[in-house]
Amino acid sequence: MIRLSFALLIASTLAGCAGLAPHSCLSGQQAMLSAELLFGRKIGDRIGISEAAFRRFVDEELTPRFPDGLTILDASGQYRDRERGRLIREPSKLVQIAISDEPANRDKLAAIAEAYKHRFHQQSVGVILKPVCASF
Repeated sequence: MIRLSFALLIASTLAGCAGLAPHSCLSGQQAMLSAELLFGRKIGDRIGISEAAFRRFVDEELTPRFPDGLTILDASGQYRDRERGRLIREPSKLVQIAISDEPANRDKLAAIAEAYKHRFHQQSVGVILKPVCASF
């Protein structure tokens, strides 16, 4: 039930963000979205997603969808596990990707989240979209 609810939340969030754009960008910058993906690394009560396994996931799922680049940061996350009624802390990965605001890119983000949940038996993957001005 939580997985279905979260999937619906992601879908409605991604759909509801259509047209996010900053009001104006500096010369040389363009309006884009900053996508942040939050990946927990625990499976059950142990660290089940090694650095090597995460790197394979990046190589197989993220890089083919976003070959122009992304940033991966080590993070420490926490959330309330509603099924067990307790606070869970876990090492995490934060992936940032600057993307154009197009339905195809939103679909790619949703596919990445679903692939991670399926591959590593995760309840959820956080997906945050923010309008930004960017230049590279």
